[in-house]
Amino acid sequence: MNVISTGALSRRRALALSAGVAGSLLTPVVMAQASSTSAAYPERAVKIVVPFAPGAGTDAMARLVAQKLGEVMNATFVVDNRAGASGAIGTQYVAQAAPDGYTLLLAASPFTTVAASLPSAHYDPLRQFTPVGMIASGPLVWAANTALPVSTMKELVTLARQKPGLLNYGSAGAGGVNHLVLELLKARTGTFITHIPYRGVAPAIMDMIGGQIQLVTGTIPALLPFIKKGTVKPLAVTSAKRSSALPDVPSMLEAGLPGIDVVNYFALMAPAGTPPAIVNMLNAAINKLVALPEVAARFKTDAVEAAPGSPALLGHFIEADYRAWRNVVKTQNLMIE
Repeated sequence: MNVISTGALSRRRALALSAGVAGSLLTPVVMAQASSTSAAYPERAVKIVVPFAPGAGTDAMARLVAQKLGEVMNATFVVDNRAGASGAIGTQYVAQAAPDGYTLLLAASPFTTVAASLPSAHYDPLRQFTPVGMIASGPLVWAANTALPVSTMKELVTLARQKPGLLNYGSAGAGGVNHLVLELLKARTGTFITHIPYRGVAPAIMDMIGGQIQLVTGTIPALLPFIKKGTVKPLAVTSAKRSSALPDVPSMLEAGLPGIDVVNYFALMAPAGTPPAIVNMLNAAINKLVALPEVAARFKTDAVEAAPGSPALLGHFIEADYRAWRNVVKTQNLMIE
């Protein structure tokens, strides 16, 4: 979740300026060391850790990134799935890895939501990691059972206020972005909707279609086939702007809920202390690969948009996202174990 303000943009310009000044003050020895490090990297295979099982959306993105990074950098990148504990096991593994650029994390929204909501996560997304680069991002979509007598988010909020606790909402699991986006809506609207966690979003969608629950949010690719068939109805995407994959579905701003801007993102993170020269080399390669025509075509299929930018820009996003979800957890007094 990230709301970009003019103040944030000013801070970004300041970050860019300070980085430029710092670069100009580097001694020839430091610059030579950095050049030597980057020239030698990578000398062996680079591991991209996915903290989820093979076949998940994060895994598919990691395999695409590994292939294209290998082509761009003329090197070998391999995917290493380390699933468990809502992504915490694989994330902890990367946090404890040597900061040499040979172990990276393919981070997605659970990287910040799980850290913000689950005390058992045992990792700090701000202190234990070095941002490398954002890859892509895209919104979730609010979907409802076709029998639910609402067609817009405003009507949903009105019904939830009239009948608190009557509506049931399924998520992909406690502490994930699907769960916390509901808590954010409840906090902003003063409503109560019952949360029912599932083991993944697919069974939640099936129960919504069957009428056992009334609402879910999920990625657009997960829900689009059912939207096209008319077996579920979309109410809004979770971002502040519309998605080109669902051009007729309003944004949260258009739905009358300004200030809610939630996206599922994909980014590369490295262990804290990874040399800046390596980080910058990887960042440049990411920015190249997201511009490739075949990658753009894949992103369109996945209903995400390329999100190139600097490591500093990603760091700002991660910090804002993490702190925003921490605030939601505190406001809603969530006790998740």
